[in-house]
Amino acid sequence: MTAPDTTTTRAGDREREKTATDLGLALSQGYLDMADYERRVQSAFAAGTREELRVLTADLPVPHLRRNDPRRREAHMRAARRGAAIHVAAYLAGALLMLGIWLAVGLSGGGWYFWPVWPIMGWGIGVVSHTLSVRSGSTCGSMRR
Repeated sequence: MTAPDTTTTRAGDREREKTATDLGLALSQGYLDMADYERRVQSAFAAGTREELRVLTADLPVPHLRRNDPRRREAHMRAARRGAAIHVAAYLAGALLMLGIWLAVGLSGGGWYFWPVWPIMGWGIGVVSHTLSVRSGSTCGSMRR
């Protein structure tokens, strides 16, 4: 099976919108001036083929634009904060479970050595380091490129 010829393949609305988004990112990051942006966006929505769309962004560093997109960075940070919140919730649930087990063993058998301190402290170090890294914004390694 042969690949379709992109010079004659029709462009859809989704492809036009993606090109317009890329052009907007190029404008916001200083790669285009307003007049060039407006001309290219009009051409994007008037384009009939994929090749016409490709030509509009051929001289722009499109992967670089997407990597530095502030919306993408914010989405990564929201996901990191959500992950840290889940980590804290799991830590608190585990600590309560261990304290409950310790209390049940102490009441039933009289063994009052406070062993939960060790797993709670060990796991707590990981939770604190995870939470601090999220708060400092250093969690998204791919975003620092």
